[in-house]
This record gives sequence, C-alpha cells and structure tokens, in this order.
Amino acid sequence: MGEFELRDGVIHCEHVPLPLIAREVGTPAYVYSTASMRRQVQALRSALASLDDPLIAYAVKANPNAAVLATLAAEGLGGDVVSGGEYRRARAAGIPAEKIVFSGVGKTAAEMRLALEGGLCQFNLESVPEAEMLSEVAVSMGMTAPVALRVNPAVQAGTHAKISTGAADSKFGIPIAEAMSACARVRELPGLELRGVAVHIGSQLTTLGPLEAAFRKLGELIAALRAAGHRISTADLGGGLGVAYDPSAPPPPAPEEYGAMVSRATAGWDVRLIFEPGRLIVGNAGILLTEVIRVKPGGAHPFVILDAAMNDLMRPSLYDAWHGIDAVVPKGGAMVADVVGPVCETGDIFARARRMDRVEAGDLMIIRTSGAYAATMASTYNSRPLTPEVLVNGDQWAVVRERQDIERLLQDTKMPDWLGG
Repeated sequence: MGEFELRDGVIHCEHVPLPLIAREVGTPAYVYSTASMRRQVQALRSALASLDDPLIAYAVKANPNAAVLATLAAEGLGGDVVSGGEYRRARAAGIPAEKIVFSGVGKTAAEMRLALEGGLCQFNLESVPEAEMLSEVAVSMGMTAPVALRVNPAVQAGTHAKISTGAADSKFGIPIAEAMSACARVRELPGLELRGVAVHIGSQLTTLGPLEAAFRKLGELIAALRAAGHRISTADLGGGLGVAYDPSAPPPPAPEEYGAMVSRATAGWDVRLIFEPGRLIVGNAGILLTEVIRVKPGGAHPFVILDAAMNDLMRPSLYDAWHGIDAVVPKGGAMVADVVGPVCETGDIFARARRMDRVEAGDLMIIRTSGAYAATMASTYNSRPLTPEVLVNGDQWAVVRERQDIERLLQDTKMPDWLGG
C-alpha cells in the first residue's frame, strides 16, 4: 500500500497527513487514495493488453461511493451491477450504459425495466425463470434484451465459504450440465438475444488453478453452444482475484500472472472477454481511520478499544478476516493486544493477540485494506451513525460522504397513531 506510508514519522495518504483529516472530519472515517485506484486499473489493463477489446466492468458492490465510481469511470472502466440502485449509481457517476453488465440472482421486473430503459451491455441471467421474466418485460416494452447465461462450473474456489460462488450447491448460476438445455430455452423466448456465457466462482481468490479450471469448462461450453447453432460473442470471466491482507500469508497472483493465464486459457475463443474486478481495484486503496478510546487490562492481553466498530467494518467479524493495524504516529515500542470496538457484541473484534505499535488513549490508528466490502457493508447497529468517507488526490482531499447525523437516525423512524404519532 504505497499510498499509505510514514513520512516524517506520520502516516500520510498520498501527500495528506492523516491527523489533518482526523481533526477536520473526526473519527472513525474511511480514507481512499485516488493514486492507488489508478495504479491498480493500469496494472490490470496492462495485464490484459494482449486481449482484443476487453471490457473491465468494476464490481460496484465492492465500493459504490459516487466519487470512487467517477474516478474509475474517468479511467475508462465499466460497471458490474447487481441491483437497480447500483445501476443508478453507476450511471450517475458517468459509467456509459454500454459498459454496464447487470448480474445478480434476484433481479426484479422493475430492475429489468430500469436497465432496458437506460441501456446496458448485457444481463447475466442466472436461471430459466429469470429469462422468462425478462422476456415478458422486454416484449411488453417492445425491446430486445441482450443476455448471457451464467453457469455454475462446480469448481471449489478455495476461498472463504461465504464468498465462494462456484460450488455445486451455490445459489448462483445454472449448473453447467444444464446449460445447453437452458440456452435452448432462452433462444425460444421472444425479446431475448443470447450473446454469451458467464462464470464467477468466488471472491478473494489466492491461486489461479480454480479459475483456470472454470475457464476450461467455459471454453468447452462455448464450443458446444456454437455447434448447436448459438452465436456466442461474449464471455464474462467474473472477478475475484485476491489482494494481500496478511503479509505473512502467501501473496495472491499478480495481475500479470492472471493476464497470462487468461490469454492461455481463452486462446481461440473468438469472443469479447468481460472482467468484473472489485477488491483488486479498491481494496488496498482505502483505510479506516480510527482513534483509541482507551486501553483496558485483559486476562491474557490488554484490550485496545477503538471508536471504530463492527458496524463500520464487518469483515473481521463476518469472515474472520485479517487486516493490518498500525499507529498513525508510531511512538516506538510494541505491545500484544486484542483490538476491539465499542459495540455490545463479543464478535466486535478486529484482531486477537496482535503484535502492534504501542498505543494509548487518544492515539490515531488505521485499519488497512479497507477500500472494498467495508463502508458499503456498514450499518447503524447500536444506533451508531454511518461513517464518513474521504477521497484524497495528491495533496487535495474532500469529504465524499458526510458523517450521518444522529438526528437523521431519529427522524427516519415514525410513530404510529396509537403511540401519539
């Protein structure tokens, strides 16, 4: 994470010292680096340079902040969306309609109409009943919907069970053994144009073997579909390439390794390849800036209690995820501590028995690699307002989502008449 480094004894985001942001915005707060996002986009684009006009459709769910989306739109990225809300965010941020792929297992008729009216590259269909619904919607609008069929290749991704999407019992996609009959049914339906196939086996993948196995199956399916008379012009390979969270763990494959594997695995397919990176682009581009409330004695180790909590960053409690944690202004010395938040849940913990910078009440800390699946998954549990987000660009910075006001939380609930409403 070269954009979050010590300079003169203080961690900066690019050229902005983090204590400045803490003073102006308060803590906790998310801070994102424009330079990091751009660097990751350039690395991926370079890795895929040998391909013919690939579409890189950023997975909006990873971080849907409008300023983040606008930054990536300016870099030429498209968007992979999974809801009507994400579609609207992507379009509002300047992502062209023809670069939007609409994925997701539970698209509604209203969401289908929204995307057909606004335009898109394609829908990734996940079941025959979904295809039948889209057919009805498209016909009612006098339009033809471009579609691809997402298949489930029954490949174990080797990642956390909650972010593995390609196993045989996954809710996602159509079993690859049923793909031929599903495509035949799609061809029968009016208002649909079958353009391609799609696969996505999981997130935070740290080896290329499962991906290559899935792509091999997809290539065999493309050949069989063409033999059956289908015109296949796109293949969506999903995303999922991991980033380094724990420096002691083996590093995930570099983008250039991934690109070489893709070129090898898809040789001769004669399709436009679509990619859906999310974490790879924004994961290391963000940190959660937080302040130590107090250090409390514990049975085995002291508890470092932060003003950030599981409602701000769910990944450690949800996935047992490891995140780097550092003092913003290291004072020297180290300690072993359990790093926790103030929420009334035992699971509100960021790290156990972590060897870390010695800190005390009032010190600032950062939780690293918090640019993806972090602010977007936050909640107001324990009536804690949503955390603000800050975007840095060189020596410039701006609040790109204000801290939610507790008064807004109170106003969002309404009393029924029988309680004096």
